Amino acid sequence: MPRMLDVSDDVRAEIGDEEADRLLAGGDAPGSYDCTSCRTPGDSEQERTSTVLFVGEETAVLAFAHATCIPSQVVPVSEEQLQGAVRSITGEDTAPRSTGADPAPNAPVPTNDRQATLGITCGLVLIESELRPALVVEPDGPIARPGSAGTEDEFLLLLMEQGFKPVTDMNQLPAMNPGWSTLLAMGKLHAVLQPANGGSQAAWWQAHQPLAVSDGWRTEANKSKTVLMYAAPAGTIGHQPREDLMRQALEQAAAKGALVAAAMPLAGT
Repeated sequence: MPRMLDVSDDVRAEIGDEEADRLLAGGDAPGSYDCTSCRTPGDSEQERTSTVLFVGEETAVLAFAHATCIPSQVVPVSEEQLQGAVRSITGEDTAPRSTGADPAPNAPVPTNDRQATLGITCGLVLIESELRPALVVEPDGPIARPGSAGTEDEFLLLLMEQGFKPVTDMNQLPAMNPGWSTLLAMGKLHAVLQPANGGSQAAWWQAHQPLAVSDGWRTEANKSKTVLMYAAPAGTIGHQPREDLMRQALEQAAAKGALVAAAMPLAGT
């Protein structure tokens, strides 16, 4: 039976006309699926469905989403991230689910003589009467400049050199930081990307395992296509079990001049 599929020109160019036509005719396309964006069931026989192609260095995975959630598109990801996404689809990924303001797995950041780790918390913050999806980043210890022999914590200074701005009022929306983005693939948080040489991007932070975010966070991120990132020195925010407590900790950090932030586009779904 023909499917109600949307196949974008970019997806068609990747998979070829023959495969695209076969999908539209009902071959190789499931009737029912779990939306790669909102993770709820969909039915390509009853509702418009987007084809979403995740492309790595050596592997490509075709996924499906409600057309009302996201358009048909090609999403470039690293091979490691793509394999992680495949594990999450097949149920082999056992990463804990994040709800509200739960912390994400830590990722290493090189310093002069040790491996610091960044804790990332996903939460919603209210700004200008709208809920905004945010990442709150806090290292587990002081961050020294790479190659430095000093012990001074330069975490915020390093981020300001990368375009992040000090936060003085949590009710003001942070400015966009060109070249940075947040990678969400198949409904899970994979990485924060920063500008790299030649106009490409590199992972500034990458989850050890793709992190499942709350439904509310993902919904707001997909709606606004923008994620806010706040960063504070070690010991400033702490693990806050509720979003209202996280907001309070952010406001206290801002009042002390210990908070920087930026907005960045959402990459993927």
